Amino acid sequence: MKKMKLGEFTKEQVLSFAKKIYSEGVADFEIRKEKCALLVIDMQDEFVEPHWCPFWIPGATDQVSRINKLIQFCRKNDIPIIWTVMAKTHFYRDRPKSGKFMPNGYEFLDMDMSHLFVEGNIYKNLDVKPEYDVILKKCSYGAFYDTPLETILKSYERDTIIITGTLTNYCCGTTAREGYARGFNVIFGSDLTATDDPAMQEPEEKTLRKGFARIMKLSEILNVLEN
Repeated sequence: MKKMKLGEFTKEQVLSFAKKIYSEGVADFEIRKEKCALLVIDMQDEFVEPHWCPFWIPGATDQVSRINKLIQFCRKNDIPIIWTVMAKTHFYRDRPKSGKFMPNGYEFLDMDMSHLFVEGNIYKNLDVKPEYDVILKKCSYGAFYDTPLETILKSYERDTIIITGTLTNYCCGTTAREGYARGFNVIFGSDLTATDDPAMQEPEEKTLRKGFARIMKLSEILNVLEN
């Protein structure tokens, strides 16, 4: 491409630049195994247990074995594993006040859902070890919001977070943005995250790819960590 000068850019050119980065951009930070921590976001019964409730994410169930594979690698290589769950905390007084106006609670369904997102139980087939892993209860989408996550990562002396879990375009994507804003390098697992409408997966990945994270598959993550 020829060297460009100010005042020479066409509408078609700048659109092509943006499309290229959304599709092909790669965050160029160094990945060092000893500086990584794994985040497993909200892989709890409400989202992962098949057929249990209307918030079930089939894609989250499908990715359990892949997440377990990464967890087992992390255990063998002293990479901290941090889980988050949505649960009842502080009598619900710590929620964003506008949350009650959002239509994401499926209020149109005629059923009692008051027992959901209370205990925050991690799905039974996931390789969680509470005696070794950190489990954070959070009150909103992002894992950094009103939690000690940043302090924990600094205590572990980690500057790179690997994001897995659900939902891609809510809790996982918000956590990626929050991590970026706090100076962390963010790796986002493209086949290790899932959302309620699969059509929303790629748009979220494109946004994160351009400005917040390095988008990687499990095989790519394992390859770079092993080498």
